[in-house]
Amino acid sequence: MRVTSHLVRKRLFITLLVGLLLFGGLLVRLGYVQLVRGQWLNDKAQKLWTRDIPFEGKRGRILDRNGKTLAYNISAPSVLAIPAQIKDPAETARQLARVLMAPEEKIYRLITKKQLIVRISPYGRKISEERAWAIHSLQLPGIAIAEDNKRHYPTGSLAAHVLGFAGIDNQGLAGLELVYDKQLQGTKGYVSFGANAKGERLPGGEDKYTPPEDGMDLELTLDKAIQTYIEREMDQAMAQYQPENILAIAMNPKTGEILGMGSRPTFKPDEYRHVDPQIYNRNLPIWRTYEPGSTFKIITLAAALEENKVNLKEFFHDPGFIKVAGARLRCWKHGGHGSQSYLEVVENSCNPGFVNLGQRLGEETLFSYIRKFGFGKKTGIDLNGEAKGILFSPERAGPVELATTAFGQGVSVTPLQQVAAVAAAVNGGKLMQPHLEKAWIDPDTGQKVEEFKPKVKSRVISEATSKQVREALESVVARGTGRKAFIDGYRVGGKTGTAQKVGPDGRYLKNNHIVSFIGFAPADDPELVVYLAVDNPKGIQFGGVVAAPIVKNILHDSLRHLKVPKRKSQIPPEVTPQTTPIVKIPNLIGQEVDDIRNSLFDTRLEVRGKGEKIVSQTPKPGQRVKKGTPIRIYLGD
Repeated sequence: MRVTSHLVRKRLFITLLVGLLLFGGLLVRLGYVQLVRGQWLNDKAQKLWTRDIPFEGKRGRILDRNGKTLAYNISAPSVLAIPAQIKDPAETARQLARVLMAPEEKIYRLITKKQLIVRISPYGRKISEERAWAIHSLQLPGIAIAEDNKRHYPTGSLAAHVLGFAGIDNQGLAGLELVYDKQLQGTKGYVSFGANAKGERLPGGEDKYTPPEDGMDLELTLDKAIQTYIEREMDQAMAQYQPENILAIAMNPKTGEILGMGSRPTFKPDEYRHVDPQIYNRNLPIWRTYEPGSTFKIITLAAALEENKVNLKEFFHDPGFIKVAGARLRCWKHGGHGSQSYLEVVENSCNPGFVNLGQRLGEETLFSYIRKFGFGKKTGIDLNGEAKGILFSPERAGPVELATTAFGQGVSVTPLQQVAAVAAAVNGGKLMQPHLEKAWIDPDTGQKVEEFKPKVKSRVISEATSKQVREALESVVARGTGRKAFIDGYRVGGKTGTAQKVGPDGRYLKNNHIVSFIGFAPADDPELVVYLAVDNPKGIQFGGVVAAPIVKNILHDSLRHLKVPKRKSQIPPEVTPQTTPIVKIPNLIGQEVDDIRNSLFDTRLEVRGKGEKIVSQTPKPGQRVKKGTPIRIYLGD
């Protein structure tokens, strides 16, 4: 083929055109990569040569309702290794093992791993400040100290089952720590630096610090003082009665706020790893279910009054038993209580009398009220592990089941269900939502960013019926089985319970009961409901003897702490051969000892100090105490 100049020019043109097209394509691609994908590619590159040393954010504090700290984080640094930067692994392992008191060969295996960053775990996790400083002073290449922290519970075992605990990675594992883990946890921060493919630090590079964010602070409804009173009394009862376990709850009946909750045996959240999981996994006040016994009679009473099925002034004869569908249901008192008013049926906790109330209500109505009061379903408290109890199904509930349910046998309930139900019975008839969350607080500003408002779940009975229930239960404490819970001036109402326990074979155990008492005060305007149950106490097994005095102590100290004023009038306590009369302390100040001995010949005086006259005395003038209480007098000039 003959090559002409025209053909040459044509080929040059085509070649130039193709070249221009290729060059243009490259320019477009380069522009796209630089301008459109540039940031994305830069971020990818940064990730390839950037190494991050993490810093944990502080977990939010947990506070009581008065701002007292129940859980917070303390500094606990952790040791990290960057294997590519370690110059002498053997010597590094030797020195780390010495400071961390760890096996040298295990440290060596960790720091020679083919990883970018290795945690020296568990030996270098959450170590003390002293050890962290000792490692820092060694200036070992490839070894870094990451700012870390761990959970601390300054009050020891106080409210342990409620608070729960957090694990080594700052994650909630039980209790409120688990329920509100997301809000309590902060976000991690980092120190970032440049490194080559081998992990070696790039020369001339600058470290970048991304600060962590702390978690929110949680304010609880718990009152540290009331929680302390509860746990003090449980400890004393454990020592005195040696039961299998004890549980207690204190709640504000008007708001559903849990002011105290605890159980024994207990544990210290800081040391949960050394505790049997059955202890810390079982928050008894919400987890345990059992037949409530006579405390459940409050529900039957409230239902009967609301439905106008009983007048507390009418009479009922108790021969000591009642026959239902061929079954003979006995009263706890041998021979029965004889003729008594229905108010006395309540005071005496008479089983046949309550069976009669159940029969008046009928199966459908009684079980309807039991469900309205919240039994048979979870209360919805903000804690994990809550049980819902067991009620008779409609097809299984016959005359006998109706009768036994009326006095608290055959049904299975939780302690918290009982507290919520009794609170509704005495607070005017409103079933409140039990809760522990009160507010969330910004850790930087200290300002509340979210508050929990009390929630009324439903109205169960009328205000008028609730007033009748309060008055009847105050009479139980003044004149009935709850006498040992009487507090002068505070108008306590309540109900005893002595529940039989069911054994593995389905039969009731002998001499093995759960004894309980639920009390509230003041009876005219309740501010506090306290429930306490003691499982199988050694010796006497009656709720009025064992549990009522304990609840009395909790109520007395808690009401004083809450600054609830005493009432000028209340139902006077009935004096029996088993009760000690209440007397009023006279004013002895200004008198001489010899003069008062003649007028107080049956009172034990404890004299302190020297002088002519009495200048002070304990108990104070006008205070009401049990007869025989010693009076301490102080002499002076």
